[in-house]
Amino acid sequence: MSTAPASLRMVEVSGAEALWLLEGSALGRLVYTQRDLPVIRPGWHTWEYGRLVVRAPVQAAAVPLTATYQVDEVRAATGTGWTVTVAGPAEVITDPNEAAHYRRTLTGWTYGPHDTIVRVHPQSVSGFRLARGTES
Repeated sequence: MSTAPASLRMVEVSGAEALWLLEGSALGRLVYTQRDLPVIRPGWHTWEYGRLVVRAPVQAAAVPLTATYQVDEVRAATGTGWTVTVAGPAEVITDPNEAAHYRRTLTGWTYGPHDTIVRVHPQSVSGFRLARGTES
């Protein structure tokens, strides 16, 4: 009888399942490039009308034309969980009423010039389940 731990592996999920996982979470990371360096900021998000809306501590002027958002849930004790990545064109929500709505509904870490609401128009959505052995 073998006592070796079951191998860890990543199992790709469908786009629909990836969106379901994303919608069931609230916290992730907004990722973009600034001056040829990666920038990663925590963000609270919601999925509405086929678009991802993220509230992140970043200056509006720093938000690029495209961005990536990554969210995951990993159980360290078992090595299982999932990860989802959404990428596409990004825009700062500047309409005061719309921005106020998201500031009421999404938690933020800061207020003022570093409190920005970003809408990502997904061009790609990918997801993986993290599993052991033959789990899927």
